[in-house]
Amino acid sequence: MTRFFLVLTFFFALTATAQTPMREFSPFYKAAEGTNPALLRNGWKSRWIGHPTTDPTAFGVYHFRKTLTFDTKPGTFVVHVSADNRYRLYVNGQEVAKGPARGDKAHWRYETIDLAPHLVAGRNVIAAEVWNFAKDAPLAQISHHTGFIMQGNGEAEQVINSNDSWLVTQNQAYTPIPFGPIAFRGYYVVGPGEMVDAGKYPWGWQNADFDDSPWQKARIFGPGAPYGLSMDSQWGLVPRPIPAMEEYPVRIPKIARTTLGNLDTGFLAGTKDLTIPARTKGTLLLDQTYLTNAYPHLLVSKGKGAEVKLTYQEALYDKDWKKGHRDEIEGKEITGHYDIFRPDGGARRQFRPLWFRTYRYLQLDIETQDEPLVIHDLYGMFTGYPFEEKGSFQSNDPVLSQIWNVGWRTARLCAIETYVDCPYWEQLQYIGDTRIQALISLYVSGDDRLVRQSLMHFDESRIPEGLTASRYPHALQQLIPPYSLFHIAMIHDYSMYRDDLPFVRSLYPGVQSILSWYERYVDKNGMLANLPWWNFVDHRSFHGKEKQPIGKDEQSANITLQYAYALNYAAELAKALGYPHDAQKYLEQSAKLKKATYALCWDAGRGLLADTPEKKFFSQHANLFAILTNTVPQAQQAALMKKLLADQSLTKTTIYFDFYTNRALEKVGMADTYLDHLQPWKNMLGMGLTTFAEMEDPTRSDCHAWSASPNYDLLATVCGIKPGSAGFGSVRIEPALGTLQQASGKVPHPAGTIEVSYTREANGKLKAEITLPPTLTGAFVWKGQSVPLKAGKQVLSR
Repeated sequence: MTRFFLVLTFFFALTATAQTPMREFSPFYKAAEGTNPALLRNGWKSRWIGHPTTDPTAFGVYHFRKTLTFDTKPGTFVVHVSADNRYRLYVNGQEVAKGPARGDKAHWRYETIDLAPHLVAGRNVIAAEVWNFAKDAPLAQISHHTGFIMQGNGEAEQVINSNDSWLVTQNQAYTPIPFGPIAFRGYYVVGPGEMVDAGKYPWGWQNADFDDSPWQKARIFGPGAPYGLSMDSQWGLVPRPIPAMEEYPVRIPKIARTTLGNLDTGFLAGTKDLTIPARTKGTLLLDQTYLTNAYPHLLVSKGKGAEVKLTYQEALYDKDWKKGHRDEIEGKEITGHYDIFRPDGGARRQFRPLWFRTYRYLQLDIETQDEPLVIHDLYGMFTGYPFEEKGSFQSNDPVLSQIWNVGWRTARLCAIETYVDCPYWEQLQYIGDTRIQALISLYVSGDDRLVRQSLMHFDESRIPEGLTASRYPHALQQLIPPYSLFHIAMIHDYSMYRDDLPFVRSLYPGVQSILSWYERYVDKNGMLANLPWWNFVDHRSFHGKEKQPIGKDEQSANITLQYAYALNYAAELAKALGYPHDAQKYLEQSAKLKKATYALCWDAGRGLLADTPEKKFFSQHANLFAILTNTVPQAQQAALMKKLLADQSLTKTTIYFDFYTNRALEKVGMADTYLDHLQPWKNMLGMGLTTFAEMEDPTRSDCHAWSASPNYDLLATVCGIKPGSAGFGSVRIEPALGTLQQASGKVPHPAGTIEVSYTREANGKLKAEITLPPTLTGAFVWKGQSVPLKAGKQVLSR
């Protein structure tokens, strides 16, 4: 499919050329090449602006305009732009950018754009649409108050600086439709729906020939200030560290059902009008046939006084609120996020919401008055982080190809300006989910920019006591202490896949602060106890709840061993960074925790580790981490792994925590059984899901990134491709094919592409064809024997 990108230039994201550092404050935030250094050292000459009379903390949609005249078309015209909450930027009626990328007030993103390709000799209009969802904003949206800022890069561009020479008006057409936080029988925090009255909309406001004479002069709030500058600004401006979102049109192929009679589907292709007669009420249910994230575009004429309600949902529900097979619609209805558009009778009026919608099913409830409504077109504009699928997996099992494709769609829909747990319900970046998402990104796309940003987001979220937030950015603090431990694991993951010690070093103080927080909760018996906040382990595993058992002294084997797990990773980081005393300290702390937990919680009679010293509760989770941390002697680990998989009395892992089940399988030499544990994913395919769900039915979310872990494991475990040393400086390839007769895969590497192809030969041997990038070496391991690998192609038979 042809892909269309926004026509804008993010130099920092699209090139690998030299960049201007951000005042030495961070190795992460780097300004676009050619950025005026004064803008990074001093306050901006531009001002944050808003409407002169409205409440800047209240809901509102605003339009800003600035007219410029040029004798000749500029060769370059670079500007830096941002807004609170968000903006769309237009030049002479053409949309050129959206933003800002999500951050917090101390690290408020701005975009750098060259407007020159869109400017002409003579009169030009730069226009911006800015909105603030206020109290109904997505939980991921941090805000101070409504504002817009544009700063010219050089002297020639200073004429564009936002100040009271800009004009502004409030768009009175918009009314928010609040839903959350509990809506549609689930936790729902992605923002409001929109009611748009076309009769109040200032159509053509972004065009050069629009009459803006009734508009008002903008109100000045204060100067723009880069991050780290001591000025009275609520927004610490930093360059956007990620590229623009990818956008391309997606057509809806199918009318699932309608009460409007036999309809020509030409309007879905944009080739033939659909006319809804006057004084008609009816419903039109459309099936995208797969889940997507998109801005719906509805183009209509006439229909004065009509109302069109657009409802979006991942799946339909029966009378018992069950989804069932996702393709089946009989006896099911749609309920979910919706928008309302009220046409004014004008020609070619377009409705497009301010934020994207997630849907497989889209229902139009239409009611006309005295005038027929003409629908010219209806389609979606897909949006998402511009990941490219450079990695691949094939085998003789076609079901694995389906799992790969559905998993990659899941990962893509859960990656926008941040990673998100789910696109429909929350759109929040949680550490537990993001660790898995980051590994998928590195294996399938090789693009590490969203990975790096997530690490910075979590580092920036830390509270004074040292913990990270469980999710970030967010407008409502939530703390899950074990997720801070997985943040340390994420940093270690990154250090293994990228040779980037300066960035890792910048995150190390956060590692220290997290571990220091935990240290104060080690009790006299050597285990963690009396931990505050929400100590989540797994989703709906522990007696139908997320809360895991704790002992009478508030002790938990699960959390204690996760602490030991993080200490082990921290020791490796400390050693790599040149802090041997820290490394030794962390290993000693880990050893004490493991010794105490084994002494207090090991049940010799059952041959299992209990969740608490009272030994009343047993879970797969605690025993998995007993294996991963070597709490249980290594000689006993394989037997423990088999027992925890077979014992039906244990609290079971869900799809999320199965990621750690797979790590334990690898550790005990049982990786060849990985493919035997994919039944939950096969079940979801059998239920017609086109993305992988939060959990097996009953499930709230039909698209949850932690469930896309097979896209990592098919390459890392089945094909066996992993770093052989830190920074992916070498590769270790140890396939775990199970019963597969043939498998092949590709993994992007900073130096090129790693390619493997395996075939079981008639003589029982394995033929392995391996190609490494020009500068990469490593080892191939099969049945306990290691063979050196050189750069280039080699064929092995073992």
